[in-house]
Amino acid sequence: MAVSNSLLLVAQAALYFVVMMTLLHRRKSIGLGVFMCALGVMHFLETYLASVFYVQLPHGIISPGSTVLFSGKLLMILLLYVKEDAATVRQPIHGLLFGNFLIVGLVMILRNHETVQVVAGREPDIAFVDEMGLLMVWGTVLLYIDSLAIILLYERLGRWLGRHFVLRVLICGALVLTFDQLGFYIALHLVSDAPLSVLYGGWVAKMLATVVYALFFMAYLALFPAGEQKAGPRRFRDLFDVLTYRERYEDLLKTSHLDFLTKVSHRSQFDTTAQDLIDVSTANGHSASLILIDIDHFKAVNDTYGHQAGDEVLATVARVLRDNQRSDDHIFRYGGEEFVIVSQRMGAEAAQSFSDRLRRAIEDVTRDAFLEPVTVSIGIAAAPLEGRDLATLFEIADRRLYAAKASGRNRVVGPLNEPVPVPV
Repeated sequence: MAVSNSLLLVAQAALYFVVMMTLLHRRKSIGLGVFMCALGVMHFLETYLASVFYVQLPHGIISPGSTVLFSGKLLMILLLYVKEDAATVRQPIHGLLFGNFLIVGLVMILRNHETVQVVAGREPDIAFVDEMGLLMVWGTVLLYIDSLAIILLYERLGRWLGRHFVLRVLICGALVLTFDQLGFYIALHLVSDAPLSVLYGGWVAKMLATVVYALFFMAYLALFPAGEQKAGPRRFRDLFDVLTYRERYEDLLKTSHLDFLTKVSHRSQFDTTAQDLIDVSTANGHSASLILIDIDHFKAVNDTYGHQAGDEVLATVARVLRDNQRSDDHIFRYGGEEFVIVSQRMGAEAAQSFSDRLRRAIEDVTRDAFLEPVTVSIGIAAAPLEGRDLATLFEIADRRLYAAKASGRNRVVGPLNEPVPVPV
């Protein structure tokens, strides 16, 4: 009996995985809502089986609802996050949370009806409905916590395990399902006086289920290594498709001028707006400064630690620049490891002080964030003191940047410590 039950559980897990993965794999052509609906309608069955349906396995007594269906659902939520994004995965998470609370609220009202008997001997079991309601509420709260925890843990493991997707799934699945088993058993014991063997047996079964699903993931990745099916032509466009397109288009307009990695304006924005920024400032009788920043030994970071580490350095330096940005400062990513700040209403002396503060802040922040501190060299040009033309100012700042590098790096060179003749 125990062996046949084990085989049946594996068959259930295989069926669940194949159907759900097919829906997720084809989401571009059939729509993501199909996957989400299939994910949501299983919750009542999971809770029902977890409360009354148990089978004997070699290691103890378990429920297929908790072992196969709930474990599978949690890992499918994680996979949805991996395939899409946090904004997408929160939809089924919140839908399950509010949907099950709604069920309980409706049951609280329904139980007050005076019912009539239509079929002899068939009466509604209100006590069981109450028990199910309590378990569904608790199970839903646990699912909400589990879903957030498994996503956060998956991201955290990415720092050490990188692209080892299956191993990350295995570890975070095992840890979160251990927490879930303990949490759900407490409620099950209080509601139905479940014995301790249910806790141990269910935990072992969930660990085995995590391994089985991880193996299924390996098989899926082996069968579909090149990505997913592209969406075919649509026969019609529904309201949600139109609204989604409009929302994403508006978001794109808001962020199209930003560099994806560093979240500062990119080179084309500098080319089209920097001269205007300088002209506006000087036309109103104010100074302006062009600050050119280059990360020291950046190639060595990429060569030693890899391009992912280099991206983290770029993102961190950009974050420090943004954190110290005034309302009159405009930050651009000019090249690979170069940034430019056009500071309106800022003269040469203030620019030099501001730049040195940035240099020290970058060194301090990166000292805590990385194995060794990251330093920058900075060159400054001031308008109108040294010119009003963008090309002239950039040439001066660039020359001073190289002077900073030639004199030892991790320093600022500007009008105060390397004056140049004022252009005629």
